[in-house]
Amino acid sequence: MKYNAKNTLKIISKLVFVNSFNVRTFAPNLKQGIFNPVRMRMNTLKNIILSALFIAVFSVSFASETKEGGEDEKFDPKEMILHHVKDAYGMHLFDWNDHPVSIPLPVITYTDKGLTMFSSSEFHHDYNGEVIVEKNGQRFVNVHEKVYVLDEGASGVTYDAEHHPTNAHRPKFDLSITRNVFMMWVSIAVLLLIFLTAARRYKKSEDNIPSGIASFIEPLVLFVRDEIAKPMIGEHKYKRYMPYLLTIFFFIWINNIFGLIPILNGANLSGNIAFTFTLAAITFIITTFSGNKNYWQHIFWMPGVPVPMKIFLMPIEIIGMFVKPISLMIRLFANITAGHVIILALMSLIFVFKTIAIAPVSVAFSLFITVIEVIVTAIQAYIFTILSALYFGMATEEAHH
Repeated sequence: MKYNAKNTLKIISKLVFVNSFNVRTFAPNLKQGIFNPVRMRMNTLKNIILSALFIAVFSVSFASETKEGGEDEKFDPKEMILHHVKDAYGMHLFDWNDHPVSIPLPVITYTDKGLTMFSSSEFHHDYNGEVIVEKNGQRFVNVHEKVYVLDEGASGVTYDAEHHPTNAHRPKFDLSITRNVFMMWVSIAVLLLIFLTAARRYKKSEDNIPSGIASFIEPLVLFVRDEIAKPMIGEHKYKRYMPYLLTIFFFIWINNIFGLIPILNGANLSGNIAFTFTLAAITFIITTFSGNKNYWQHIFWMPGVPVPMKIFLMPIEIIGMFVKPISLMIRLFANITAGHVIILALMSLIFVFKTIAIAPVSVAFSLFITVIEVIVTAIQAYIFTILSALYFGMATEEAHH
């Protein structure tokens, strides 16, 4: 089997992800009272053996590739990182005998000739504009995970100095089911399965004592209610906002987790600015329509201050109305994307320096960042939820006399 930088990075990410679970099992075991020195020594020994075995296999594969392929082509970490963090038309899972295995997704475009649909598998995993798909009297190409329609008479894509297509144009509307859209639907299905199962458990329970998956969900729901909704919104008004707060908390959290699973090829939904913009826009709309007289008075005519100060504060408060959702959008997008970029950048060091000596350092730091990323998945869901609740509380707060 021939190894290249892309395949090796995937192997490394899978190993880092699996070993990170071994690290995370320490705290629950300690809490449950089942931790003991013998078990710790066995887990440590297992991790050392796995890491040593991986480095040995990687060394052999790296040497074999150098021997068989001669001088390897120049590795571009920027291109590799950007390719992995952005959306895609296919759901790539893994490579088998140098052949990619993926879930084909529908490509749906609307052009001058109407609606055109075809499977992403017809691109044959090409995103360099080399494979041309002829449909509905038009020729489609995939250039950096964007579908283009070739101009009349064009037999291939030509590029300008900045590598932008010069003889192709984007369709009027691109309604394709991309990797992020597919994983969003998967996350919705998983959440429905979890909560419907938990609801059935409660329905069957005679004393309303949670069991099964319900015993895991109930503490999280109570946490959102008691630690986020009630303190931020108030005892008398929090109930109307609980459905939205629970939805965004679990929706963001589960999509952040999916983004860390290597076999899903890092479906980076929370690292998509359109996704975070939509969530922030919904929070902004709810806040705006929930605002009472006291809220709008503090924005347009601040009570208790001189008139010149009222005029001075009004534009600042108006700007603040829009800055709040923008900060929500950028915070979630930047934090999730940064974690993916850091892990990929650390893995890229092996190929940038072209030496196996850097591999233990890259794997160790990537494992460390992956463990942090697992924590960050919940923290970012918590921050987005608590700030949304804070804005709702500010909009519904009554005047103090």
